[in-house]
Amino acid sequence: MARFVVLGLAVTAGVYLWMTGAPAGSAASRPAADAPAARVARGERLFEASCASCHGAGGVGTDQGPSLAGVGAASADFQLSTGRMPLANPKGQPVRKPRAFDRAQIKALVAYVASLGPGPRIPDVDEAAGSLSGGGTLFRLNCAACHSSAGIGGALSYGSDAPSLHGATPTQIAEAIRTGPGQMPVFGTDTFSKHQVDSITRYVKYLQDPDDPGGFSLGRIGPITEGMVALLLGIPLLLFVCIRIEESHERHR
Repeated sequence: MARFVVLGLAVTAGVYLWMTGAPAGSAASRPAADAPAARVARGERLFEASCASCHGAGGVGTDQGPSLAGVGAASADFQLSTGRMPLANPKGQPVRKPRAFDRAQIKALVAYVASLGPGPRIPDVDEAAGSLSGGGTLFRLNCAACHSSAGIGGALSYGSDAPSLHGATPTQIAEAIRTGPGQMPVFGTDTFSKHQVDSITRYVKYLQDPDDPGGFSLGRIGPITEGMVALLLGIPLLLFVCIRIEESHERHR
């Protein structure tokens, strides 16, 4: 009887492997392709092929690029997801451009860079939990001097510039706050709480598509330029309307 039970179990297992396409003799505990160790290994291969020429083998740094030990997952994800890295000219300022890697490759590279040493993790952002008014206050006090009050960017010293924030995702906004890319200072947890980061993120997202209660936005090019538009176009238009009204009255006399 026991022999028939064993035979039945063997047949059942064979049918299961045939239906699922699993190779015979494969271990059920074999790690999946996306397991952390496999992801780090894949990221290392990508890194050696695409990043080591500047950052050195193992991310130790060279005269073309800094060491990546301890920069953390947040910094790597920000630089890769915004297309700032890889950088064609190591001496130039990284700017947002189409990313060079797909999402799976970025995850692998981020996992590898994170394995080089402890650093900021990718923030868990909940912009809906943030305060729009509070985020606006924090933004104007800490960010507007460089990124402008409208978030469209501005000039910095030494030929650099603060980028526009209008293409940033919530995660990228929070990553920039926590890691301080370029000349931007780092705002750690001792400076901004999670709620404050959520609030700033919510306000920056609002700046990307703000309400226009006054009418046309005129491209949000700033109060001085918008005033010049009103002066050069609005006043002549009003004068034209006044002249036409006067001519109409003259014809009807």
